[in-house]
Amino acid sequence: MKSTLKALLMAAVVVAAPMMATSSASAEGEKYILVSHAPDSDTWWNTIKNGIALAGEQVGAEVEYRNPPTGDIADMARIIEQAAASSPDGIITTLADYDVLKGPITNAVDQGIDVIIMNTGTPDQAREVGALMYVGQPEYDAGFAAGLRAKGEGVTKFLCVNHAIQQPTVGERCRGYADGLGIDLGDAMMDSGTDPSEIKNKVLAYLSANQDVDGILTLGPVSADPTIAALKENGMAGSIHFGTFDLGEEIVKGIKDGTINWGIDQQPFLQAYLPVVILANWDRYGVLPGNNINSGPGFVTKDGLTKVEKFAGEYR
Repeated sequence: MKSTLKALLMAAVVVAAPMMATSSASAEGEKYILVSHAPDSDTWWNTIKNGIALAGEQVGAEVEYRNPPTGDIADMARIIEQAAASSPDGIITTLADYDVLKGPITNAVDQGIDVIIMNTGTPDQAREVGALMYVGQPEYDAGFAAGLRAKGEGVTKFLCVNHAIQQPTVGERCRGYADGLGIDLGDAMMDSGTDPSEIKNKVLAYLSANQDVDGILTLGPVSADPTIAALKENGMAGSIHFGTFDLGEEIVKGIKDGTINWGIDQQPFLQAYLPVVILANWDRYGVLPGNNINSGPGFVTKDGLTKVEKFAGEYR
């Protein structure tokens, strides 16, 4: 098993450069469509695109990435319906809003299309819509683990900067964090929006009005990067506890210079790569893992940053 994983990682290094040029891999064979909830502006999903591209190349399948340009969930529902209408061999999709997306996903399953839920949603929700399995990070559990760690590191009052308030599952990170700390979430979860300037200004204003806040949690690069800028502007960088979900170039820099205490890596590369490989093997040989796959959480600190820094935004 270890040798197989090592070979896959080596392959990722070899093909890293060409994979950056495209978000889909074309070859003769099965066709799979990955539908995400991410807007075009969210560069974190480049790692997802790299994951499906490499997997498609290796298994000889065509893999296409689709998403709502603005991140609108209703638009995403329509994209899933359109994807199902094209009769692919399989659909890989996030389940960012169960109530909105369960219908289109269930309809795809009823049409005989194999579905794997990745990234957002839960194993229980994946089962309820008839998906083969779930590959991702249990959001509440990850937030709870972050809260326990932050509590041990002295955090008593926090701000959670949520750039995806319209996606209920993402908010579970903030709720889990509060429970891990053992305090009420209250009004600590900020609806920051996605505009970098607005996020920065909102963080500055909140910290100015709540000077007893000693911890910050951001939910990805979209909210982390402007928060880094805010802390550098108000002189709090390195003096306030700062944890974040996900990785990215600025986040890795922040961990390295001490602005960020740790990042939580849900390994998006695996969330995209594994479903393609699983679907191909299911279609060809009828073999399927017996359990859902948790791709995270894992804490990334200054220790062992070398490989993470090298591949941040590409494969990490």
